Amino acid sequence: MTTQSLSGSRRSTRGGVRDDLALLPDRVDVVVIGLGLMGSAATWALTRRGHEVVALDALEAGHRRGSSHGSSRIFRRAYPQSDYVAMTGRALELWRELERAAGTTLLVTTGGLDHGPRRAVRPLLEALRASGVACTPLSAREVGERWPHLRLEGDALYHPEAGVIDPEATMAATARLATGGGARVVREVPVEALEPAAAGVVVRLSDRVLRARRVVVAAGPWTPKLLAGVIDLPPLTVTEQAVFHFARHDPDDGSLWPTVIANTGREVYALPGGRDGGVAGNMKLGEHTPGRVTDPDARSGRTDLRQRSYVIEHVRRFWPGLAPEPVATYDCLYTRTANDDFVIDRRGALVVCSACSGHAAKFAPLIGEWLADLVEGRALPLGRFSLPPAS
Repeated sequence: MTTQSLSGSRRSTRGGVRDDLALLPDRVDVVVIGLGLMGSAATWALTRRGHEVVALDALEAGHRRGSSHGSSRIFRRAYPQSDYVAMTGRALELWRELERAAGTTLLVTTGGLDHGPRRAVRPLLEALRASGVACTPLSAREVGERWPHLRLEGDALYHPEAGVIDPEATMAATARLATGGGARVVREVPVEALEPAAAGVVVRLSDRVLRARRVVVAAGPWTPKLLAGVIDLPPLTVTEQAVFHFARHDPDDGSLWPTVIANTGREVYALPGGRDGGVAGNMKLGEHTPGRVTDPDARSGRTDLRQRSYVIEHVRRFWPGLAPEPVATYDCLYTRTANDDFVIDRRGALVVCSACSGHAAKFAPLIGEWLADLVEGRALPLGRFSLPPAS
């Protein structure tokens, strides 16, 4: 007997249970729920530490319904908080370690610019200098001379270690490394319920029940639903964020352009768009400002015309090197905390990861290691990501 999967493949079943589920052990050391950037990184980190891992995802590989899809995310070191700057340094080391293990490039260095009024740029300069991170303040004129495709206003700050991450390639690499190390990865299998138990956590699937010593929940925008009534989470708001790709005026310009964060009104980010833009050299731009509040299972899918108009006007104002009409439009989901920090903590046998707020992708290999530390009973080096006290 066979069953049709969501991705169109056909899987055999045994007594009504899919083969890949039927072959899972009833008891397992660690179950990871969610195979986005954070869950995939945690699966690899746990596997290489010798844990028996079953990793589950409700959707097919390569889906675009969450937060980790696509070919480009920003890596940058510029934060006004020294602890975040330190995190970027350790994350960069782990990105290079992951690349060596996978035998492929996942993070391309482009350099990065921040610009806007002095009150927005100065704290970044001070934090980078205090942490010993190379950076250079620039005037708007100097930026235009060095990068003629840009026309900035106010102060600017350049740091050479910024770049672009390929999320899809990263998730494929970590999954391949994890399965090569013995992890069992099963997709298109929603978790119906989690039940803390004396010896760990009961994981209920539609056709199976697994009993795990530890469970890592890294389900992105589905995390609040999955943990409702199980753990008290801080308020998490899921928003639809529109992103737009723009082509260069000069299609023969093959130069590598830096990432840009504009603090001129509503914050706008820009980075090389990769495969998603459909044309060589395209740039991806979007607002970091919150978009429409949504339900990940009932999102509208409609382009936010307010965001579209704002980003197009931003391109007209600051990007003379780009044609101001998008060549591609997508959306993704942010899962935001009230202060844009993350949630990374453990309650009993459950390890919780809600790392998004629109800026977590750069930390994926570091957060994977931290989730493995929590599974093993270690505390995180930072308290700012802790769950609220249990009620």
